[in-house]
This record gives sequence, structure tokens and C-alpha cells, in this order.
Amino acid sequence: MKISRESRKLARDLFRLATENGKLDASRVSQIITGLTQSKPRGYFAALKELSRLVRLELARRHATIVSATPLPAASAEAIAKTIHSRFGEDLTTEFRVLPDLIGGLRIQVGSDVWDGSVLARLAKLKSQI
Repeated sequence: MKISRESRKLARDLFRLATENGKLDASRVSQIITGLTQSKPRGYFAALKELSRLVRLELARRHATIVSATPLPAASAEAIAKTIHSRFGEDLTTEFRVLPDLIGGLRIQVGSDVWDGSVLARLAKLKSQI
């Protein structure tokens, strides 16, 4: 379904209202959604979908996922988290996961940015070159 300009603009304006000092406020998002569903302006359903997409992207942009083949020692995990926080800001949340399929190395994802230094990625690259 294609979204109209009017609905897209409404969603962007509502998203701006939901942010305070560049940070997303969950209570404001909730109030905006409640108000929008009660008033039901023209194209409100498409605007809700677009608003949820914008909120989802913003939450992903403020979340880092660090994947390793084995559990990281506490000192290494803290050093990685500190480096990521210095680059992307202190309000970033971090999540550490273990995925044995990586074989070795790390895969770090912050929003749509991905840094993959895993052995699995190197093997896949080597396989595609052959």
C-alpha cells in the first residue's frame, strides 16, 4: 500500500513531537498514538504505520548488538561497549549474544550499520570469490 504525502507528513510531524532533545520519549509516543486513534483523521492508519516505522528505526539506531562465537570476558565486553558508546553516544543500549556459527571474531550492528569481522563472513567472502 502506497502512503500519501499527507499521511507521511503527519507521521513525520508526530515523530518530531515525540522527541525531546533528540531523544524519543515513550510516554509521548503513547499519547500521540492514543490521540491519533481517537480522533481518526484522514489517512490515520497509514500515518500510524509510518510513525511505527520511524519509531522502530529510531530504536534500532540507538541499540547495538554485539555477536561473538563464545561468551566474551567481562573486561573485553566492557571495552567494546565503551568504544561503541564513545562513538554513538551514551544513550545507546548494548546487547551481547553468542552465536557459535561465527567460528571466531565479532559482528557488531548499530542500527543499519554492520561491522562483521567474523570468520564466517571471511569464509563467505572467500567462497564468493572462488
